[in-house]
Amino acid sequence: MRGPDVLTARDIMTTSLVTLDQDTSLLEAMQLLTRRGISGAPVVDRETRLIGILSEADCLRAIASGEYYSDSHYEETSVQQYMTKAAFTIPPELGIYRVAQIFLERGVRRLPVVEGDRLLGQVSRRDVLRGIDRMREKRSRKRYPDYPEGREPHP
Repeated sequence: MRGPDVLTARDIMTTSLVTLDQDTSLLEAMQLLTRRGISGAPVVDRETRLIGILSEADCLRAIASGEYYSDSHYEETSVQQYMTKAAFTIPPELGIYRVAQIFLERGVRRLPVVEGDRLLGQVSRRDVLRGIDRMREKRSRKRYPDYPEGREPHP
């Protein structure tokens, strides 16, 4: 149960995501992750249905595998071969406190937000922290509505 002032996954999710196609080469995906400064990306089909997640850990597993060293494998390996398939997803109306619990239980860095079978966005651990800060600011403004910007009166 969540109160009326509790933010949801929809409220805090990032919607402008870097996504990958399952046929993208692993090398190209790694370059994209490093250039964008992100630790992973959802893998989607043409209808934006989530089919997996490619994380830095998945890339490291590929690099550490003996088969990755061959020159032909280096160029031909696709994201689909190394992505984490059955990605855990959350619904858009899930409350922020439950999202925080899931991060702790699952030990993941990102949670795809899915409605039906469509990817809507993604919530990161940092999004949860930002959301909590937004909720704090909102409560502060409600507490002192006649003070601008939520500043409390001085005694």
